[in-house]
Amino acid sequence: MKKITISNSIYSIWNGLPLIVRAVLSGFFVSSVGVSIWNGLVTGFKSATVVLPMIVILWAFWKYYSGSWSPKRSATSRRFSFRSTSLQPSTWKWGIAAAIFFVLVVQSSFVVTFRLIDFPTAKFTADYKLLDSFPLWAAWAILVMSSTVAAICEEAGFRGYMQAPLEKRYGVVKAIVITSILFTVIHLSHTWALPIVPHIFFASVLLGIIAWKSGSLIPGIIGHAILDIFDYSVWWTDITGGFTHQTIFKTGADVHFIVWVLLFLFGLFGFFRVIGRLRKSDEVSLALGEENELLLTH
Repeated sequence: MKKITISNSIYSIWNGLPLIVRAVLSGFFVSSVGVSIWNGLVTGFKSATVVLPMIVILWAFWKYYSGSWSPKRSATSRRFSFRSTSLQPSTWKWGIAAAIFFVLVVQSSFVVTFRLIDFPTAKFTADYKLLDSFPLWAAWAILVMSSTVAAICEEAGFRGYMQAPLEKRYGVVKAIVITSILFTVIHLSHTWALPIVPHIFFASVLLGIIAWKSGSLIPGIIGHAILDIFDYSVWWTDITGGFTHQTIFKTGADVHFIVWVLLFLFGLFGFFRVIGRLRKSDEVSLALGEENELLLTH
């Protein structure tokens, strides 16, 4: 009985906080819990075998935060925050297309940027020197898992638990802007972040649009994971040889630069064309029940 009373008190205090505070705190916590576990496993064991337990941990993370597991008391609000919904075939198609165009836009923006300014190799590769100590196959295994962990946990935290309730209270534009500012701030702890602050914010905006229009986290998770695989392998490590092109002020506006500018413009055009075709699934308006009404009205 005492435990139930304490639980009720904590629940009451939590629901008494302003919505924006709960959304921000929830988003930060959900996004960091899985990433922290993964970072601890990699740095603690320094072995690619940690990929195996992390698969189980990600499965448990998904089951809990999507509202599939107990406690029932919070299951409805967790399903809402995770944007748990069954996607229609058309939403799958256009959602994945949007994810692919998202990757093209962000990657091409990196290439164009570092053909205009010198690529700061030392800053970009400083955080991931640990991968140099692994055999190539192990480095790739850790790289892919790192990308998957970041995609699932950050999309669940930021585009789910943070953005979804903010959309209901403040509207889509404010929700995406608030979420993207905080998403950018949280990444400033990385040495590579400062030269690409606008890119991080812009990427978050695009991911926020995908989540909102599709009514699901899945397309964004797919795009985020693919993006990070490219980021880890091309920009943050030299596992694929790294980025070696000089700026156009040294080489002139060569074919390489022109092609990537065109790819960036094509990616933007394609992204917003596809987004225009996305329609939220009818099931996205879940039966939120009294619990979710309480979540959104405080």
